[in-house]
Amino acid sequence: MKFKFLKEFREFAVKGNMIDIAIGVIIGAAFNNVIDSLVKEVFMPPLSLLTDGVKLENKKWVLREAVLNGEEVLNAEVAVGYGRLLETGVDFIIIAFTVFLVVKLMHRLKSKADDPKDATVPTPKDIELLSQITSLMEKQVKILESKK
Repeated sequence: MKFKFLKEFREFAVKGNMIDIAIGVIIGAAFNNVIDSLVKEVFMPPLSLLTDGVKLENKKWVLREAVLNGEEVLNAEVAVGYGRLLETGVDFIIIAFTVFLVVKLMHRLKSKADDPKDATVPTPKDIELLSQITSLMEKQVKILESKK
């Protein structure tokens, strides 16, 4: 049992799936940095203008004020930081929308490549052969039906 698991893992790693996953994670991390910068530097400043110049990332609902004795903090402030949540939500919406567009584009390109009647995209040989086999089988069925 143990060796079967290791064999399956080796096949998984050798097929390139692990490399594909690693590349996806690296690109995803870089993409996350771009989106994070886009949200913080492009989208959030105009939104901050709507709140009289207050940075939204610092917005919070204070549930309990901090209790101080001079410089010493007796009780820490308890607050709900909704500004950072708003930033993260904008990040998520941008990432989800971008992934949606990429997946939609990939499906469109794949369906065009798989369509044997589309002359704008060169048809792969296996699709072309399957199309020829299908047309030959249709001709044979017509011949056999005409003999009945």
